[in-house]
Amino acid sequence: MTGPVDVVRGAVLALPDGSTSGPVDLLLDGGRVAAVEPAGGAARGGADRVLDAAGRLALPGFVDAHVHGAAAVLDAEVQLALLRQGVTSVVVGSDGVGFAPSDERSCAWAAGYFAGIDGAHPTFRGGSVAVLLATYDRTTAVNVATLAPHGTLRYTVMGAAQRAARPDELERMAELLTGALDDGACGLSTGLEYVPGAWAGEEELVTLARLVAARGLPHVSHMRGYELHAEPALAELVRIARASGAATHVSHLHGPAREIVATVDGALASGLDVTFDSYPYLRGCSILAMVALPTWLPLADPDATLAALGRPDARLRAHLATLGDLWPRVTMAWAPGTEDAAGRTLPELASRWGVSPADAALRLLVASRLRASCVFAQPPTNSAESVRVLANHRAHLGGSDAIYQPSGPASADGRPHPRGWGAFARFVAERVVDTGDWTWHDAVEHLSARAARRFGFARHGRLDVGAAADVVLVDPGAVRDLATYDDPRRPAAGVDDVLVAGVPVLRRGELTGALPGRPLRPTTSPTTRPNMRLPGAEHAVSRGSTPGNPSNPMFGGR
Repeated sequence: MTGPVDVVRGAVLALPDGSTSGPVDLLLDGGRVAAVEPAGGAARGGADRVLDAAGRLALPGFVDAHVHGAAAVLDAEVQLALLRQGVTSVVVGSDGVGFAPSDERSCAWAAGYFAGIDGAHPTFRGGSVAVLLATYDRTTAVNVATLAPHGTLRYTVMGAAQRAARPDELERMAELLTGALDDGACGLSTGLEYVPGAWAGEEELVTLARLVAARGLPHVSHMRGYELHAEPALAELVRIARASGAATHVSHLHGPAREIVATVDGALASGLDVTFDSYPYLRGCSILAMVALPTWLPLADPDATLAALGRPDARLRAHLATLGDLWPRVTMAWAPGTEDAAGRTLPELASRWGVSPADAALRLLVASRLRASCVFAQPPTNSAESVRVLANHRAHLGGSDAIYQPSGPASADGRPHPRGWGAFARFVAERVVDTGDWTWHDAVEHLSARAARRFGFARHGRLDVGAAADVVLVDPGAVRDLATYDDPRRPAAGVDDVLVAGVPVLRRGELTGALPGRPLRPTTSPTTRPNMRLPGAEHAVSRGSTPGNPSNPMFGGR
């Protein structure tokens, strides 16, 4: 079966009360759900193309709110990794660094700085969000949306300058952001632990956040810190939200649950619109430069930074000396220029080379020209219980923070984090199957519907009449993530058949070769998009509304 499906026969649906429906047929037409009928009638009507669900659960395709896949999503291996978890739509451009909008110089800088995270796009070399989104039009099996990355905007206007923006520079950044939103960016992303975003003050961030607030779109932020730094970092985002009126979404939130929940709940109770994504692991992944180096180094200028690392002064040595508890927690994911480093811990490499872990880190950074990436265990301020508490929060939605670099032929040279192959399957296995924390309807809310509402994808996150025909068939008893830190590229189990826009893209667990994926743009305007708020007047979220004014809830389910 290579053409569009007319009927998904004999599926069951997740219901809001936590139960599942009796068998139904989903009638599809033109890439959308045309009708939902009791099972049997559609097949007797003589449909030409029928996909037999055989009693499996039909869910709307999951929406991964945070994927470093702006280049990798064009790779078949990555498409398989996503689809085997039920993910049919991804949001890229996170953490303030991305490909567009940009010029040739800033696009090359972003590809270099995030070489160990995003890699390089095979065809895009700079330009508008519209041009970038066009590269995903029927060239991949999944749908792709992008945020407008603040760091790339800043680099386009200011280069590697380590200072506050002048009024004329801020005006130019605002012009670029406005153009990106006109072209279909689904929000603004900031990366406040990465450069050059780390050098921006609140005035700059508020000015830009006001532009997305006017569109009903979110400010999505990698905060200035996590774990022990989570409280002041969240407090900064709350101040920006209050001053700008922008909905605020926190990327890959993790750390001490009690403090985080208190801050988020306080913001919600005060009328702010705050959500966050998380992944179900106790290890993170990023470039080694972000993990190990201070932002007072000229990190946006690789040549200047490499010169400093080659002759580390007392100030840099003093900084590295404070990281003694970090080094044992770091395992290299990708280390171009250093043979056989991927999969080894920093202390292990230091011992092999006869140097300190700090000097091993410097050696890796210099050899890779700052591109090396690593997997790192989070400190004890995070815990399995903290991950569970955040996953069960009403403001939570799923984001893998997947990093697929390197992918393709170079993949044997790296040991990526397994979350890109298993995060959504692990969410389902742990929260629905193992613990019962979520019903299947809750899983739809956390992993699909909330992200669709957050970013304005009106036809996604649901399976009713008019919805996008992105359909995932799930075997509830078989869902399980199989990827591990030692074997991170193993696709998940339990999802063998997936449709995107009504076209089979996964059949019996294998890619069909169909590429119906489309660029995703917000499809609701500021005047028609429902306010995203908790049920109940005490948690009203206002963008021009008043507390108690009825609206569609952002947070359905658990």
